[in-house]
Amino acid sequence: MTYKILLVDDEPEIHTFIRISLTAEGFQYIGASSLEDAREQWLQHKPHLVILDLGLPDGDGSDLLLEIRSQAKTPVLILTARDQEDEKIRLLEAGANDYLTKPFGIRELITRIKVLARDLLTEPQVQDRICFGPLTLQHSTHQFWVSDNEISLTKKEFAFMALLLETPELLVKQSELLQRIWGRTHVDDTHYLRILISQLRKKLNDCKDGQHIIKTEPGVGYRLTLSEHIDNSS
Repeated sequence: MTYKILLVDDEPEIHTFIRISLTAEGFQYIGASSLEDAREQWLQHKPHLVILDLGLPDGDGSDLLLEIRSQAKTPVLILTARDQEDEKIRLLEAGANDYLTKPFGIRELITRIKVLARDLLTEPQVQDRICFGPLTLQHSTHQFWVSDNEISLTKKEFAFMALLLETPELLVKQSELLQRIWGRTHVDDTHYLRILISQLRKKLNDCKDGQHIIKTEPGVGYRLTLSEHIDNSS
């Protein structure tokens, strides 16, 4: 199956290098440079995924996000130059699946597109053993490794890593983590996550400043990331 991806952005150079990269990866590129054009392309092609810039000449891209979300569950990845925490939270609460702050790397964009295509457009597959770079998690035996080193995790630490490993490189919201690990009555208890992350970083030698395994998106959520500097030999 060839996934149709609608790119909505008013910068021609953005369209050029994303179109080349999407085509090289086997995706079908559809372009739009304004809200009006995007609406037409959306209705005509029914894309499987939308990459949406916010600053458009005839309005705010978040308006289109709301329109799409009112009609379908199509994954939407936001491109934004707005790096404020409140703005990111607003977009995610409005229905965005992920976001990238400009300027961004094309490899990171393609990785996130592939994750969205794999995990949101297909039926999820339950895996007993999950691997991502040097990280390995096995549900049946409740074991976790970094390279060849087994790390002892508590039940909630294991659950946290399992959730992030379901969608590596993709943002997992704080509210989702709190609900799935601690339950619906704890969705506002963000200090639970801060304590858990602090404990995990010590076990994984993943310092707060380096963040070579767990990437914190302040006030929003967390994602797994790969780094050549990962070292858990101690």
